[in-house]
Order: sequence, then C-alpha cells, then structure tokens
Amino acid sequence: MAKLDCFHCGEPVLTGSQFTTIINNKTQLMCCPGCQAVSQAIIDADLTNYYKYRTEPGSKQTALVPEELGHFSAFDLKEVQQDFVHNDGAFNSISLTIDGITCAACAWLIEHKLKHIEGIERVAVNTTTERALIVWNDSLIQLSEILTHISRIGYQAAPYQVDDVEIQSKKNSRKFLLRLGLAGFATMQVMMFALALYSDYFTDLDVEFRDYFRWVSMIFAAPVVFYSAQPFYFSSLRSMVSGRLNMDVSVSIAICGAYIASCIATINGTGEVYFESVSMFTFFLLLGRYFEQNARQKASVSSNNLHKLIPLTATIIEADGQHSEISAKRLTLGDIILVKPGEVIAADGQLKSGTTSINEAMLTGEQMPVAKVIESQVFAGTINIDHPIEVTVTAVGQDQLVAEIIRLQESAANNKPKVALYVDSISNYFTWTILVIAALTYVIWKTYWPEDAFWVTLSVLVATCPCALALATPTAVTCATGLFTRMGVVACKPGVFEKLPLIDHVVFDKTGTLTCGSLTISQVTLESDVSQEQVLAIGAALEAHSLHPIAKAFEGYRLAHLQARECMNISGAGITGVVGDQGYYLGSAKYIKDTLNITVNTSSAQQIYLANDTALLASFTLVDEIRSDANKTAKALTQLGCTLSIASGDNSPHVDEVARNVGISDVHKGLSPSDKLTLIQQLQQHKQVAMFGDGINDAPVLAGANLSVAMGSGAAITKNSADLILLGDQLSRITDAINVAKLTGTIIRQNLCWALGYNLFIIPLAVTGHVLPYIAAIGMSASSLIVVANSLRLLKVRI
Repeated sequence: MAKLDCFHCGEPVLTGSQFTTIINNKTQLMCCPGCQAVSQAIIDADLTNYYKYRTEPGSKQTALVPEELGHFSAFDLKEVQQDFVHNDGAFNSISLTIDGITCAACAWLIEHKLKHIEGIERVAVNTTTERALIVWNDSLIQLSEILTHISRIGYQAAPYQVDDVEIQSKKNSRKFLLRLGLAGFATMQVMMFALALYSDYFTDLDVEFRDYFRWVSMIFAAPVVFYSAQPFYFSSLRSMVSGRLNMDVSVSIAICGAYIASCIATINGTGEVYFESVSMFTFFLLLGRYFEQNARQKASVSSNNLHKLIPLTATIIEADGQHSEISAKRLTLGDIILVKPGEVIAADGQLKSGTTSINEAMLTGEQMPVAKVIESQVFAGTINIDHPIEVTVTAVGQDQLVAEIIRLQESAANNKPKVALYVDSISNYFTWTILVIAALTYVIWKTYWPEDAFWVTLSVLVATCPCALALATPTAVTCATGLFTRMGVVACKPGVFEKLPLIDHVVFDKTGTLTCGSLTISQVTLESDVSQEQVLAIGAALEAHSLHPIAKAFEGYRLAHLQARECMNISGAGITGVVGDQGYYLGSAKYIKDTLNITVNTSSAQQIYLANDTALLASFTLVDEIRSDANKTAKALTQLGCTLSIASGDNSPHVDEVARNVGISDVHKGLSPSDKLTLIQQLQQHKQVAMFGDGINDAPVLAGANLSVAMGSGAAITKNSADLILLGDQLSRITDAINVAKLTGTIIRQNLCWALGYNLFIIPLAVTGHVLPYIAAIGMSASSLIVVANSLRLLKVRI
C-alpha cells in the first residue's frame, strides 16, 4: 500500500482518513488535528491560493488543536504572510482592505480603537480607498489578534490583494445595486399612491379605502427600511457604540423615525404618513453613495494598477540550462530568469548576461528607455525592449521596488493634513449640533404647526448631514497621491501637500543632484614613479569603503589582490586607509594640505588627489555631466518665486562652473554635512527651505530642512530619509509637484467652502420648512458628489 503524505506539512499520514480538509472541492488527508485545523483556517480565510502557489510544505502543527485556533489564525503563518506582510527590522507592516467604511468617522473609530493596543505602532485609515495601513511589533501582537480587534468593532478586514479586492468589490457592487434597485422599485409604487392622495384623487372614496392604500404603501416601504437602508444603520450603530456620532446617525434616525411614526398612524387610522418620503430619500441617498463609491474607486485605481504590473508567470532557467514557465510567486532569491524582448520583468534582480534597454515609465514616469548592462539593477513590472536578458532574482514579494512604492504611496494617502484632522473633529460636533437643531425644530413646529412638525424635522436631519465635509480632504489627497505616482514622485512623510506650496528657497547639493552623479575619470596626472594602473588600483581599494558618488568612478579599476583596511571616511574631505603596509590618503586639495601639509596645484577642473605618508602620488580629473533639465528647473523655480542656492562639499572650481551653467548665483562650497545643516538653519530664520540631496551623505541636512527631496536611485529607496523622492531623477518634477500641491490645496479649500457653505445655506431653509424630505436627500447627495467630482479633476491634470 502506498504511503500517503499530509497535504499541509508533507509528513506521513498514520491516522488513516481521520483528519481531512476539503481544498478546491477535493478531500485532502491531514496527519494530525493541528494540520487539519490550520488548513481549515486557511480555507475559511479564503486563502486557497496559498496551496496553489506555495513552494514547499507548511510547517507541522502538532501543537495546535482546533479549539485553540481563532478565525484569523491562518494569517499568522509565515508562509501565508510572505505575499502581503513587509518586515522592516523590528516592525511588520500590512495594507488591509476594510469592509464597511462609509465615512471619516469610521476611519476615526478604527484608528482610535487600535492605536492604544500594545504592540501596534501605527494605524492610518483611508476612507477613499477603504484601506488601512498598520505597523506592528510581531513579538508583542499577532496579525490575527489585530484582525480580531477590528472584527469586534463591526468591520471585516483582510490583507489587501488586488484580485481578491476586485472580486469582493464586484460582490459589494451587486449587493449595493440590489439595495438601490429595490429602493427605486418600492419608491415608484409608493409614489403612485402618494401623488394620487396629494392631488385629492381619492377624496370621494371611503376612509377604509384610503387606509387600505396606506397599508399597501407600508408593505412596499418595509423592504426599503429593513434591507436597503441597512448600511446606514450598521454605520450609525458602530459609531454610537464607540461613543461618537457620525453622519449616518441623523439619516438613520430620520428613516426609522419616519417609518415608525407612519406605521403608528396607519394602524391607528389617524395622522400623517411619510412612506413616500422614507422610500424616496433612502433611494436618493443610496444613489448618491453609489456614484460616490464609483468615484472613490476611480481615485484609488492608480495603486491597483501598480499591483498589476508584475506578471503572473516567469521563465526560469534550470541548473541544466532548460527553460520552464512557473508562477512568478514561486520565484526565490538566486533564481535566474529569462526575459525576452517585449516581456515584463517578473522580479527585482541584477542583469546576469546580455545588454538591453528597459522601459521604466510605469515606475518613474519617464518614457525614455534606460540602458542596462551586466550587473545593472532591473525592477519587477518594467518592460524589456531590445534583447533577451538573463536576470538573477535579488528581491521577491514585499521586498520589491513596486511593493515599496505602493507602501510609500499608501502611507502618503493615509497621512492626513492638519485641516483634515480639524474637519474630523468638526464633523463630530456638527452631527451633535444638527441633532440639537432638529430637536428644537420639532418642539417649535409641534407647538405652533403640529401637522408639519415631523416632515420638517426629517428634512433637517437629512439635508444637513455633513458627508461632503468629511469627503472634502481625503478624496483630494488620494487623487493627488495617485497623480504623484504617475509623475514618478513619491511622498514619504506627512504634510508634503502643505509644505510644498510654502517653499520659497531651494538649496541644491551638486554631485548627484544638479549633476548626474555618474562621475568618470577623464585624466590621471602622475606625480611620482608609481604607474597609472597602480594609482588607480590604490584609489579603487580605498573607495571600495565609501558610498560617495566619486567611489563609482573607481569601480572598474579594482584589483583583487589590493585590498584596503582600517579605512576612515572624512565627510566632505576624503578617505584614508592602509593598502599593503602603506597608509594612503585620497581626497580634495584642502584635505591633502591640512592632513599631510603637502601643497598641490589646482585647476578649474574637478580633481581629487592621492598621496601616501610622505608625497603626492597622482591627481585624478573627474567629469560629471550636468542634468539636462537642471537649467530649465532653475528657471521654473525662480518663476515660482523661489531663491536658489548650491551647498556642496566639493571645493573645486567645478562647483562654480555648474552654478554658471545652471544659473545659480548663491554658491556655498567646501561644506561638511554639519556646515550644510548650519546654512539651512540660517536660511530657515527667514525662509521656508527645501533641500535636494542624494539621501545618504546628506541625511542630517535633509532631516533639518522644511522639505527634503532625494533623487531616485530606486534600489536605495528605503534608505532615503526625505519627504519626497524623485524616482526618475528628473529635477523638473519638483516644479510639477509644487503645482500639483498648490492645486490640491485649492481644491481642498473649494471642497470645504462648498461643504460648509451648503450646510449653512440649507439649515435655515430646512428649519423654516422650505425643503421637502426627498429634496433634502437629493441636496445632500448632490453636495457629496460635487466634492468628489471636484477632487477627481486632479486626475485629469496633464503632466
């Protein structure tokens, strides 16, 4: 009899068919109750794809028994987490899709409940995308516990995965359309009787016939109240349980109050009924929410598209040289994949063989192909253009550049400007104020005009719902973040959209910022009897211990038998170390003179010098091309009212040459990082300063500026401490970013003015009885749609 293995962990099954799990409609054997429980939890959590794409069996779970497993326990498995959890040292981060978010109060509730839980470092909820970014300490709290906490406050959360989200989105849309269609159908039936009654068509009929039509109207309105309007009830109940009121509270009170009062009037045979009002404003509210959801999905589509860049399959080159097609999710570090012309690269990697050009527009926004040679870095989602290449996989899953960009983008979209925090607070108080106004309205109208008191109160509750106020900021920020992504600009920290329009002084580093940073050695001048090959090899051995852009110029001159030790970098000056038994010094003329008291002859070219303990050995002339759009960017920033400066650690005449070519007159050169920081602090006494740097050597200066901008270098994106990263290394994108930020600020102000203006305008009209309930519903929905539509204008901006 053939030995049977556990479908989950691969261990032999010694218990017969005692433990089984149905996976993809097929019964699979398990070796123990632990494996059976874990596999069942995976299936219950809709993670069947784990078994489809896994590369090795799961770990044996003999220590677990079914009753000890929570509903979300499958999400704690490392092999399951690899597709959607990113580990960054001590903390894990995940993007969750949260079902049931309807307004800013929902986001506030989730953030408020989670942020006080031990182990959760950060929670940011975006109402527009209906997603939450959560950072937590895995040693203090498990992911399943976080999902359980969210579930306990009435929301269903799951890891954000594009395919699953689209499926769920379609299901929700169908369910929403069913609610909407039912409300529309019932409204038409109820309105037939209501219009006839209002026009006195049934005045000659007996009272029992009139009451009969009221009973029919009550029956038709019942599914609207008990099914179509459910989203409003659940949202309001969640907020009230948390001790906070959201905008759905007033709507729920209006719907339930009107229906209950109408039922009582129908049963007693006296009083007014409002079945047509209940049905109609429920229909219009749902119609507004439906259009609003479609618009919000459009606003967040850019991040979904980034997820879709990575292909489903890859061609892997086996050890024997054979080619086979596998799922891209099964790729592991060190695998070698073949990418043919026109194909999309399946994983981040290093070019192993071949030369080609890559279209990286989907990541950087630049349409011009980028030349790649052996050892060049390539990224998942980009397109190979010219020749077949072989790529060694260096990153998979959540460690790839695409995943990092999505995390940064989502973090930026979830970062709320100060005005958004004020609006969230105002919305809560606004709802309380509306409830008080509605109560006073009812009392006053009941005293003087009792027959109209109820419908006037309904109008107040519905018309003044502050939905538009809550949508004013998040929709605009989400759209602006999506536009930044299309431009190849990544906002990494909060407040970017507020800081950018205020900038009036821009300070540039030179190397790698105004210049391309790809230095080459154009000339070697020997000052001793040491050969050119030898001085280049010594320089390369020293620079192997440096991250400065100058170090790249020496990479091609390294010799395996020459290694430097005891190296020390002197910021903004040079590097010293021991090669063989001799100490060497490589750096600027000032560094050589101050360290060794050796005077060197300088020229207008950019030069560095090599010396030993006693004499100057050689000088190296370096060439660094100025960026093609540097001059254009400088002029554009000047036109925007910005003063420009250069702050460079280079003390050579090359700095002045770059300044002249770019058109910058304020030049500070030979500065150490601390000198640059001092300069920034001096400028900040009168200006709002933005600093451009490479994100590595200039980290202290970038941290000290009002706004910091780092140039692309996609592979090092996680090392940057800047507020903004220009992925495509195009300086001109900063002016585009400033213009987008200004437009975003304008749209947010327009949204807030409209939302507040509408509510201030409609309140007195509703209170004085000039707004019918269904008109109130149309007005409230239209107000929200106008705010969302105004924000969507950002997506149409041409870059």
